[in-house]
Amino acid sequence: MRHSAALAASFSCLLAMPATAWADAPVEGGGESDAFTLGQIIVAAPSPQAPTISSSTLDAEAIRQFERYTLDDAVNLMPGVSSSNSGGSRNERLIFVRGFDRYQVPLSIDGIRVYLPADGRLDYGRFLTGDIAQVQVAKGYASLLDGPGAMGGAVNLVTRKPAKALEAEARGTLNLDRDADYAGYNVFALLGTRQDMWYAQASYTRNFQDHWDLPGDYSPVEGSAEDGGERGLSRSTDWRLNAKVGFTPNDTDEYSLSYTRQEGSKNAPLHVTDPVSSQRNWTWPYWNIDSIYFLSTTALGDRATLRTRVYRNGFDNLLSAYDDATQTTQSLRRAFNSWYADTAWGGSAQLDVTISEADQLSLAAHYRRDKHVEWQQSFPAGTTEPRQSSIEETYSIAAENRLTLMPDWTFVAGVSFDWRDLKRAEDYASDALIEYPLHNASAVNAQGRLSWTPDAQTALHASISSRARFPTLFERFSSRFGGAVSNPNLKAERATNFEIGAARTFGPVHAEVSVFYSKLDDAIVSFPFIYEGQSVSQSRNLGSGEYYGAEVSITARLDDMISLGGNYTYTHRDLTDPSDSAFRPTGVPAHKGFVWVDWAPVSGLHILPNADFASNRWTVNTAGTSYYRTGDYVLANLTVSYALAEGIEIGAGARNLFDEYYVLTNGFPQPGRSYFLSLGYRY
Repeated sequence: MRHSAALAASFSCLLAMPATAWADAPVEGGGESDAFTLGQIIVAAPSPQAPTISSSTLDAEAIRQFERYTLDDAVNLMPGVSSSNSGGSRNERLIFVRGFDRYQVPLSIDGIRVYLPADGRLDYGRFLTGDIAQVQVAKGYASLLDGPGAMGGAVNLVTRKPAKALEAEARGTLNLDRDADYAGYNVFALLGTRQDMWYAQASYTRNFQDHWDLPGDYSPVEGSAEDGGERGLSRSTDWRLNAKVGFTPNDTDEYSLSYTRQEGSKNAPLHVTDPVSSQRNWTWPYWNIDSIYFLSTTALGDRATLRTRVYRNGFDNLLSAYDDATQTTQSLRRAFNSWYADTAWGGSAQLDVTISEADQLSLAAHYRRDKHVEWQQSFPAGTTEPRQSSIEETYSIAAENRLTLMPDWTFVAGVSFDWRDLKRAEDYASDALIEYPLHNASAVNAQGRLSWTPDAQTALHASISSRARFPTLFERFSSRFGGAVSNPNLKAERATNFEIGAARTFGPVHAEVSVFYSKLDDAIVSFPFIYEGQSVSQSRNLGSGEYYGAEVSITARLDDMISLGGNYTYTHRDLTDPSDSAFRPTGVPAHKGFVWVDWAPVSGLHILPNADFASNRWTVNTAGTSYYRTGDYVLANLTVSYALAEGIEIGAGARNLFDEYYVLTNGFPQPGRSYFLSLGYRY
């Protein structure tokens, strides 16, 4: 196993009402949306005329306005979602949704899940936002019709689709470090056409980071691997291509074939206080994902609609470990090359039937076959082990009923059954290929949501959801550098999520509030014990806990010149690991928020000061023996943009304007002040 058009006039309109609605409903107010509706999932909110930042959606205009190039940075704008850093040798970017991590909140692109069956360790910094029309986030209550695994919610990236006969767009951003030296760039280009019965589009986005600078008040630790200034080993490159062609024979039917490929390479900056001799020098020469998928929606008469998805996904990466930070030699025992090659085939079908004006029934079925292949070259001998394969099939069937109880009351109830069939699980140990025992698993999920909309300005809702999440191959079988034993019988984790929320529009002010509580059972923890005379660990379902908190979001348009808004989230997490009394859940701040003001003093000019803030959060030292709090910050940012002519826009700005020093995880400071210049064209 592996070691182990111009700026939007304002930001005044958030999602209006959090009442349950089908995500592919037409955009209110008429007009054609550029969101790829076939690729949307079901979220508990309707699509408004001009969405920006809300409790469940984030649109392209907001992403662009605030210069958020990567997924982890973009969703940090939203209430209930926080980004972090894994630290350690992998140094991956993380997303938490109301405290739930990347294992418990699946990620999809156009409704097709991005899943790494080996370890589930998605690096959200690798996912770019340039070609994304909308980010959907379902929190706690995620529709069972969208498939298994959404124990704490779901994140879906909706790509763009052409809305006019000819569309062309290009944007470029030059990034500068705190000394105004070149630090990288971001580019995006799109060309598309929409005709009476078909459409086609291709887009490309690329993000290159030469380096980023540490804050000016960073003080190097003697004997450490970091001397300040340009952060060592912070270089990365990512690009994504998305192409689609669609057929729309009538007003109700649509058939689309899409291809997405993204490639990346990155280094992993080293811990700034651990001694150089203890550092692992890891790099990813490539980290690639591709997907080809067919999506359709077909009206079956006047009362039924069939939706289908069929896909083939691939994931390939290489993790290389070197002797030291120069990354030139692999001669020590800690050096290796480790390859992953994953392939998934799958599909789903959903039938929506209108039983009556007040009753809609939906049935869905999902199938996925994951094949994981890995092998490793070890040093100093340089020998390469044989390839090891694991094959697993996952199934899900779901039913959901949407009932209008009265004109202003709606109740949605759903149930699903998921099961997992492990076909093969191989490993290589002691110079021999071994087969792990096969063990299958199943889980039942159920949920309900009651919504009340007494008038056009008010909406209230309450929901309960019980969802399970199957463990990854890593959790069941990884030896963790030889210090763990397998547990083929590891069960699914489960969360029971409760939420009460309301939204209200008061003239130019719109407000949303929600209160949530989650109970976790059978949480997977690493349990230490003695096995054959050695101290080892094993994944077991011994953890339990509860997450609870509240979210508040407010926007207001004061006049034609000024709009403002902000959101705040409080999250409390209690998670018990019976084998470690000192354990604390890491990565999520108790208090987190985002505020902004959009000032347009003259036509075409927008001045957009904004700020991210978060309290401290739990982290743990490299040895895993000491938990402490770190990471509180207030980051002031500024964007200024001006429309030179119709469709042409220039911009400039700064991030972390006051060069604040802050840390999200032990030993890994975050970037200091930086600047950017941008130019965009839209036809």
